[in-house]
Amino acid sequence: MILCGPFLTFAPMVSGNEDPSELFTAAYEEYADAIFRHCYFRVFNRDRAKELMQETFMKTWEYLRKGEKVDNIRAFLYKVANNLVIDEVRKKKEVSLDSLLEAGFEPGFDGAAEMKTKVDQWKVLSTFHKIEQSYRDVLIMRHVDGLSPSEIAELTGESTNVISVRLHRGLQQLRTHLKNG
Repeated sequence: MILCGPFLTFAPMVSGNEDPSELFTAAYEEYADAIFRHCYFRVFNRDRAKELMQETFMKTWEYLRKGEKVDNIRAFLYKVANNLVIDEVRKKKEVSLDSLLEAGFEPGFDGAAEMKTKVDQWKVLSTFHKIEQSYRDVLIMRHVDGLSPSEIAELTGESTNVISVRLHRGLQQLRTHLKNG
């Protein structure tokens, strides 16, 4: 895995001679939850998402410990997490409802309004798999991770315009699948 290029070029958190352990600790405190969510909405497995988040920070720590410079720790963490998720997706297999039940998943009845919300969320999440991968990725980065189109562009190496078009088309595909599904 190559960790270089445009993802190491901007950051409010880093000064030229900052202690790597201080940078790492601050990054963990600020971004661990966001990186976990980022991974979770790609692999849809809480335990595996936690492992990927931890692995993201381990790889980042190893990189910093070598004395390498990271100008934008947030972009760097997302890039590492994306690479790990890509590796995970390449080896991922289908998960059955039986295995989910065995793993402790139990649909609960918390009331009509909460149930409707959960059903709607599951409907959207299950529909995500029908959307083209490039659209799905930017929709998750935008609406789950809270990244702006320009931040997504920086992470992916695409132009902001391309990202905006993908967001628009991805939402169109999502709406179409939800309406027809």
